[in-house]
Order: sequence, then C-alpha cells, then structure tokens
Amino acid sequence: MDSNLTPRKLGLLQVILLAIPCIAVLVVPWFNRLEPSLFGIPFFYWWQLVWVPLSGVFIAIVYKMVVPSGSGD
Repeated sequence: MDSNLTPRKLGLLQVILLAIPCIAVLVVPWFNRLEPSLFGIPFFYWWQLVWVPLSGVFIAIVYKMVVPSGSGD
C-alpha cells in the first residue's frame, strides 16, 4: 500500500473538533432550561437536535483533514 494514501493520525486540532459536539450535548447544566423555545419546543430538546447534523459536519471536517483524497475510503 502506498504510504501517501494511509490516513494520518489525529492531531490536537482534530481531537478538539471531535470533542466539541460531545461536550455540547453531555454538559447538561449548560442547556437544562425551557427558554428560549423554538416553535414551542423547549431549549433542552432543540439544543440536542441541532447537534445531530452539526456533529456530522464536525466529523466530516476531521475526515477531510485526516484521510487523504483518492485513498478510496
């Protein structure tokens, strides 16, 4: 296998980018409240729902940084 096509190891920036969504949904005291509500949905619920697609964005960014283009993965 060509050494140019192997994925790189995660650096500090990639680890931080992957940790942001985890911290955002796991530190409940930050968002354990009802207001502001969005379309009648309490903040607690829509905050968690917003992070579902945002987590995918963060993962895609790290993927593009770590896996070289043309590797087939």
